[in-house]
Amino acid sequence: MLFNSYLFLFLFLPVALGGYYLLGRVRLHWAALWLCVASFVFYGWWNPRFVVLLAASILFNHAVSRYVLQQSDMPRRQGWTVAFGVACNLALLFYYKYFVTLLGALQAWGLSSDRPDSILLPLGISFFTFTQIGYLLDCRAGLVQSPSLLKHTLFVTFFPHLIAGPVLHHKEMMPQFAEPETYRFRADNLSIGGTLFVIGLAKKVLLADGIAPYADAGFVAPAELQFWGAWSTSLAYAMQLYFDFSGYSDMALGLAKMFGIRFPLNFNSPYKANCIIDFWARWHMTLTRYLTAYLYYPLAMQVSRWRNRRGLPVGSAGSRTPSGFALMIALPTLYTMGLAGVWHGAGLQFAIYGLLHGVYLCVNHGWRVAFAKRIAPRHAWLQWCWSRACVLLTFVAVMAAFAFFRASNVHEAMALLRAMAGLQGVETMQWPQQELLELGGLQDWRLLVGRHLLAIQLAFLLAVVWLAPNSHQILGYFSPALARVQEANARWLRWRPNWAWLIAFLAVLWICLMHLHRESRFLYFQF
Repeated sequence: MLFNSYLFLFLFLPVALGGYYLLGRVRLHWAALWLCVASFVFYGWWNPRFVVLLAASILFNHAVSRYVLQQSDMPRRQGWTVAFGVACNLALLFYYKYFVTLLGALQAWGLSSDRPDSILLPLGISFFTFTQIGYLLDCRAGLVQSPSLLKHTLFVTFFPHLIAGPVLHHKEMMPQFAEPETYRFRADNLSIGGTLFVIGLAKKVLLADGIAPYADAGFVAPAELQFWGAWSTSLAYAMQLYFDFSGYSDMALGLAKMFGIRFPLNFNSPYKANCIIDFWARWHMTLTRYLTAYLYYPLAMQVSRWRNRRGLPVGSAGSRTPSGFALMIALPTLYTMGLAGVWHGAGLQFAIYGLLHGVYLCVNHGWRVAFAKRIAPRHAWLQWCWSRACVLLTFVAVMAAFAFFRASNVHEAMALLRAMAGLQGVETMQWPQQELLELGGLQDWRLLVGRHLLAIQLAFLLAVVWLAPNSHQILGYFSPALARVQEANARWLRWRPNWAWLIAFLAVLWICLMHLHRESRFLYFQF
């Protein structure tokens, strides 16, 4: 079931909300149980057989977590139990995401003669598997005190985040599920949550889906593109991906707020980032937090302890030496980003996507260590120009990496990059002088707009991502995110619970509903 469908908007959501608040007036556990059932229905609507897989995964991880907590006085046994649980989760993920690709590679290398049929990937398997791996690791770290099957199930299945995140941490969700106030109906929850949901719906339906055909058409045959076509394709995909995924995240945060739950922020204007480090602090923020906590820091700490035992410098002093930088920054960064790339999908192009960002981050860290303070501009106008140049350079680097993220294989990604570099030729730009003279009046404007519709759309979308406040800056003080961002600078862009904003958002909702005839899946559903 999609958030952007009539079925969800006019049947599932009203029934789920009504049942939740009615049962919450009687007994809190019943409301939580109702929400679990509704979430299973939401998940099973796409393919009922995967409900069994999801339920089995939850039961298995809950059993492992209880055993881990019981072994708190035996660290060695506890560690092996957690390792077993994590290995089983990764095995499940490997089977559904990578098994067919691995056998295909073995067949191509002549090591296997049979190629199995493709395996249908369960929706959201990467997200609910990562959520539960994190839960097991937190159980071992002593961060989970009282396991409850109902709360564990609700934590994993709560439908606003089940399919494509945000990636949640139990310590920010369990206290909310245990709070009686969560289950009490409040009009402001519906008002704020509904507003954010409408913003996300507009991003998806009006912006992402509007530019998607251009990106899809360009990626059909990247080898046939030339300079302007390749840049248009790359820009169109960058816009589609941002508005699609941030739109989904806004809808998820808005829906959670309607149920009295607050989620962490997942996007904070990532295309305004002035370096790659800043980009990953703004893009898919909960995944960055997860990777940092469970992959980057453990390895970086191991390296620091290893160097400390040998009397080598650690911390900022160690990172200024070549060997310290290589071991303490480059190694954990490339390891983390390489796995992040593979997490997004099977195929060499995803590994390259992750490693390319790992290289970007290493270069960025190296620049900060070696040059940033010495080269920083001093005059205000130079600082302004430097800042804008950094934003543009970061955006172009991100677009280059997106070629591997979106292309079907490495060959097609490289073809797109060659075309962007002008190595596949440059289209000739012809001004329709004769046609304009013949048409005259408004007809010539219609001709110009029609021929440059893509350029106009891209210019509009770039203006939105670079110049406009994001949805949480618009909501400002009322943002339902756990970590709030700075309010929009312009007062007239700050949302307030009044009739003017209500009418404006009802109008946006009406426009979105008029475009829901072309339901389309979210891009991150495939991960």
